[in-house]
Amino acid sequence: MTQPSEQTTVWLTQTTFARLTGELQDLRGPKRAEVIARISAARDEGDLKENGGYHAAKDEQGKMEARIRQLEEMLRHVTTEPSADDGLVSPGKVVTYRYAGDDENQTFLLGAREIDDDESDIEVFSPQSPLGAALVGAATGETIDFEAPNGKKLKIEIVAAKPYTG
Repeated sequence: MTQPSEQTTVWLTQTTFARLTGELQDLRGPKRAEVIARISAARDEGDLKENGGYHAAKDEQGKMEARIRQLEEMLRHVTTEPSADDGLVSPGKVVTYRYAGDDENQTFLLGAREIDDDESDIEVFSPQSPLGAALVGAATGETIDFEAPNGKKLKIEIVAAKPYTG
């Protein structure tokens, strides 16, 4: 894996990386061949204008090719390397925070949204999400002004930012 820039890095757990790599191989190989065979069989039936099987297979092919491109782009910029234990909010960190004036801590993993819920017991936010984007680069102990998607202005205190360990 090459070292992409911080802006384009997609952080994944090793388990998610393996799952997505397997999905890509399956889509490029057996799944693609299966859809092509269905398109060919439907084409052999004759009139394509009123051939529902043909149109359904072509639609499925378009969706599959889009997913292949999405996975290729993501995996081109992926890292599974553990984040540095520097107290800064960055992809691959378990972030604990609380809203100013509230004693209840909340925790999430900052990583790609493709990380499976079954793999981790904590919620996953992407660095591009409103909360993730607002907190990236913040340090433990820092208070950040955050405008929620509903327009409400909040103050968020970073309690901890530790590398994800699984």
